Amino acid sequence: MERAEAAGDTFPRQYQYAASRRGTATALRAIDKAWGGGYYAVDPQAETDPEAADAAFGSNELVIDVQTHYIARHRAGAPGVDGIMGFIRDVAPDRWQGLDPAIHLDLGSYLRHIFLESETAAAVLTCTPGDDGHTILTNPEITATRELIDRLAGTGRLINHSIVHPNAPEELDRLEALKEHNSPAGWKVYTIAGWGDQPGWRLDDEECGLPFLERSRELGVGIVCAHKGISALAPAGSPADIGPAAASYPDIDFLVYHSGYETPVGDEEEGPYDHQAPVGTDRLIKSLDEAGIRPGGNVFAELGSTWYVLARRPREAAHVIGKLLNAVGEDNVLWGSDSIWYGSPQPLIDAFRAFQIPEELRQRHGYPELTGRIKEKILGLNAARVYGIDPNLTRSRVASDDLSWVKTALDEYMAK
Repeated sequence: MERAEAAGDTFPRQYQYAASRRGTATALRAIDKAWGGGYYAVDPQAETDPEAADAAFGSNELVIDVQTHYIARHRAGAPGVDGIMGFIRDVAPDRWQGLDPAIHLDLGSYLRHIFLESETAAAVLTCTPGDDGHTILTNPEITATRELIDRLAGTGRLINHSIVHPNAPEELDRLEALKEHNSPAGWKVYTIAGWGDQPGWRLDDEECGLPFLERSRELGVGIVCAHKGISALAPAGSPADIGPAAASYPDIDFLVYHSGYETPVGDEEEGPYDHQAPVGTDRLIKSLDEAGIRPGGNVFAELGSTWYVLARRPREAAHVIGKLLNAVGEDNVLWGSDSIWYGSPQPLIDAFRAFQIPEELRQRHGYPELTGRIKEKILGLNAARVYGIDPNLTRSRVASDDLSWVKTALDEYMAK
């Protein structure tokens, strides 16, 4: 489950094992045992037999990752990179020693991790907040990446967001041009991001949130992706505004990135839903409940970084996944990895395939069984519906893809 080795280095044998499905099987079986069993169903032979490991994790779901990132190499020294490195260390303390953003988090690593080392069929490229002098990737650079991959791999393998800051001066006046020039599939916003003297904002505030949503409606942008959670409990990082905003704008789909989850402190973990003292994803669930947003509505819960943390905390994972399925419905949970912050997303995909909510927790708390059909929806079909991706066409493109375009794309990028 760890990043195996620096890009381009020769893998020592122990790292080859750790990066393989056998390594994933060993890690998951150890985690399962440590937490009392019943969370990961993995054949013991998968720890040593490559064929058994492939049989344990192999499947034919369409995988669409709705949250992926990279850092432009020429921006490796930008102020925003410090924030990213701090974010990675917050989510995974002490895990990534010697991580160099200019080498390990650039476009070359992105293409390798996403399209060569994982089963990801299509990905959404998004970014962090900040103006052009601070961000790790500008909106034009995001669009250029999508256009490059479109030209070489075929339309549809990469989808782009545009990052907007509704609390920035005159930002709403720029949205029309941003839509016209960058053709985003949706907006990405960070309510936690301050601007000037303002520490943050809310989607339902009258100063910038509601005017932003009104302008989005006027422009016909029907997807708003909001970073909620993974915020060190900053007030503006709370998903409390999602329910009211979604109720006021039923024609806009709100994709809640991270689902409001907060990284645990010590032995803390989320348990069953508590509406009286909500923490983490409970804040989102309470907001939806109070606003009358029901399962299958216009709010979607995304798992980027959330699943990365939960995968090694399976009891908490069972509660979080179970609560989200009950709150937004099996059609409204979206797969995201937040890669490439953690290397290839394949171990995360395989862990999710093997994960199950124990029957005892299902009976006690009313969680649904995490069936193969539900996993298929979460891993790709739900995102295909939201982002207008043709699943059959995407499958056929992946099946005939010789991946030679990855090297061509990297060569062209490096030649600039």
